[in-house]
Amino acid sequence: MGKTKAKEKKTFKEFLKSKDINVSAKTYFVDAMGGMAQGLFASLLIGTILSTIAKYLGMIDNPFFVTVAHFIGQAGSLASAVTGAAIGVGIAFALKAPMLVMACAAAVGYFANAYPGSVGPCGIFYLDKPYTAGPLGVFIAVIFAVEFGKMVSKQTKVDILVTPIVTLGVGLGVAYVTCPPIAIAMNWLGEFINTATTLHPFLMGIIISVVVGIILTLPISSAAICASIGIAGIAGGAALAGCCAQMVGFAVASYRENKWGGVVSQGLGTSMLQMPNIMTHPQIWIPATLASAITGPMATMIFKLECNGVAAGMGTCGLVGPIGCFSAMTESGNLNWYAWLGMFCICFFTPAVLSLIFSEIMRKIGWIKPGYMKLQG
Repeated sequence: MGKTKAKEKKTFKEFLKSKDINVSAKTYFVDAMGGMAQGLFASLLIGTILSTIAKYLGMIDNPFFVTVAHFIGQAGSLASAVTGAAIGVGIAFALKAPMLVMACAAAVGYFANAYPGSVGPCGIFYLDKPYTAGPLGVFIAVIFAVEFGKMVSKQTKVDILVTPIVTLGVGLGVAYVTCPPIAIAMNWLGEFINTATTLHPFLMGIIISVVVGIILTLPISSAAICASIGIAGIAGGAALAGCCAQMVGFAVASYRENKWGGVVSQGLGTSMLQMPNIMTHPQIWIPATLASAITGPMATMIFKLECNGVAAGMGTCGLVGPIGCFSAMTESGNLNWYAWLGMFCICFFTPAVLSLIFSEIMRKIGWIKPGYMKLQG
């Protein structure tokens, strides 16, 4: 009897393996979340950047620039409108979904991102405003949809009907049940963080900057997390400070080992490249993290920098974070010479100087030795 059960379990595991379904934390919280971040970047983030460019081009009193601004603005709006679908495709691709399942994931993602979180199943009332579950709602719904879709994919002769029905049915069902409570939870969490940062800018500036910066360096998407909770205002500015401190900090602190190639790959790419070294020598994380603990409250109390959503969790990656800060400060009417100075100091100059000082002190006392921060490959 025991052998039969063991054989059944083994058979089911083999079935999952044959369908490329790997149930693990890495699959869902690293790979899938990475796909989620790519989808966010390709839609909401780039849409926001295009809309900002269009806004300023449209101010030029010239028919050509006005026409170009109109086109770019439309492109930005449309890109933002398909955020859910883009996230769905990104997650499906990360989970190695077949083409038909991936196409359905786009529909599930669009639905989950747009489904109002005010009223849930059976008419349960949640919120007095039409909030949505956003990226996190899409994340959960699409994962279930894709994994179940992969299970039935190419299992029948009518695959063209069965796979979409199962994928869409599971995804939309999960979204219908989970999106409303997720919407209220994310709304409350975001409001708590944003309000707490306004009331206690020093302490929250340190906490947000350090935590989000660490998340950025870990193989987890800080951009997706910031977008999910709706971080905004000076709380977003603190998150931006933490992310920039990690990227610029590691780029500068590891210059001896990696030269200019390392500066570009980490400063404009990702500090995640240092994770293999951090696993071996965790003390190399100290300089950038200490820098973030200082630049966070500087951003919230001295310069009062603002940044919203996904851009707050991007740091200097492709200069997305500073561009997002520019957009947020423009929208709030707080963009002036002092804000420009703040962006330069918080995003580039201060974390570079602080990380270099801290890393040199640690090298002097022998905590960081030559080669500890050498990038692999």
